[in-house]
Amino acid sequence: MSDGNLEGSRETVWNAWRADLARHREFNFRERKGIAFAVEWYLGWIEKAGLLPGRDSARRFWEKAVQAKPRRPWQMEQWEAAIEWYLDWMALVQRERNLSAPLTLGMRVKQSVLSAGARRGLALRTRKTYAGWCARFAAACEAPSEVLDETRAREWLTELVEKHRRSYATQKQALNALVFFYRDVCGRDEIDLGVAFRKTRERVPVVLSAPELQRLWAGLSGTFRLAAELMYGSGVRLNELLNLRVKDLDFDRGQVIVRSGKGDKDRVTILPACLAKRLQKHLEAVKITFEADREAGDPGVAMPTALDRKYPGASTSWEWFWVFPAAKVSTDPESGVVRRHHLHAATFQLRIRQAARMAEIPKRVTPHALRHSFATHLLERGRDLRTVQELLGHDLVSTTQRYTHVAQGVNGTGTQSPLDSAPPAVVDDPAGDAERTDEIEPATGWVRRWLRWWRPRRVS
Repeated sequence: MSDGNLEGSRETVWNAWRADLARHREFNFRERKGIAFAVEWYLGWIEKAGLLPGRDSARRFWEKAVQAKPRRPWQMEQWEAAIEWYLDWMALVQRERNLSAPLTLGMRVKQSVLSAGARRGLALRTRKTYAGWCARFAAACEAPSEVLDETRAREWLTELVEKHRRSYATQKQALNALVFFYRDVCGRDEIDLGVAFRKTRERVPVVLSAPELQRLWAGLSGTFRLAAELMYGSGVRLNELLNLRVKDLDFDRGQVIVRSGKGDKDRVTILPACLAKRLQKHLEAVKITFEADREAGDPGVAMPTALDRKYPGASTSWEWFWVFPAAKVSTDPESGVVRRHHLHAATFQLRIRQAARMAEIPKRVTPHALRHSFATHLLERGRDLRTVQELLGHDLVSTTQRYTHVAQGVNGTGTQSPLDSAPPAVVDDPAGDAERTDEIEPATGWVRRWLRWWRPRRVS
């Protein structure tokens, strides 16, 4: 952020930051209320002083209004974090307004969506996904005015369904991106993009058998095998596995605490007892990397939004370090800081595919197949559907029910083949049928003679 003042009238900025704060996903109601109080105080003070929002006026406000009276330490921390959030928000607004003219329409739309997503506190992956879809929509428009036309957006979404035949998940993703664009970038309240999507049929999840899992483990080693076994043993998603911190493993209670999982929800799942000692030994090796980073003066690991300001020293503390850190430091895509991140998802996915090929498993094996196997094997062992739903973190029990199609009864279907219930003579030795022809034929002839005799005669 520059030290110069960020221009803009208070009336315009007031409504904008209030709306963004209300939709921010990283703050609860109490935190939003505290931030709103501090920012409103700051804006009211600079308005009376005839100043514009910016770092210069923030310093004067802090010296003359905040530090003028004795304050409690927790109040100072909260107000400082609130003013810092507002200045960051103002910087994002300024960056969005300063888009250069040579940029194409798609690039301008993409930048606007990225900026709005950052202000709303969306995850980086979500921001990039939404920005990509909105940029593709803008590229399909012949004039800038078409981008703002919801009718044109409906036509484009319909093309995805009828012409390009995209999957249902892809269609929903594009719809959510355009709804975000019209609501959070264009500022519209009512949005009607109703499109009759083409639903794809539900797919049967890929489940690995116990022998296949053993062969898969044999193709992995070290950290990758431990991570794969933990993913299968706890049922976590890939992103949840890689984002685990040291404090998220509770060895005494045998629990894995998933923080900010899908839908920004926390949950508790199983820490396999058979992995406890190996995980503790693994963390001892990880701590050597942690201590080396501290000696090198590295800035520490990335923290969830706003926590680095609330707990300034947390990023360099052991409990916040990654359970599966990357081998090398890299540049943070959001802040540009060079620090150590967790193991990259693509690296782990590649190792799983390679191990599956080595094990000659004739299935489409991905890390998510380990989660499918976790759910299916629990149901096969008699665990109730509600328990499995909570362990997986599903909102709807219907999402968990799809595993019952591959986890019920015999061979996962709940129905035994009629061939399996046939007499042994029918299935044990097919090659012996010709040898038993002589024995069967006399009986067959006797039955035929008996049927001719038993046939009722016509009464005249």
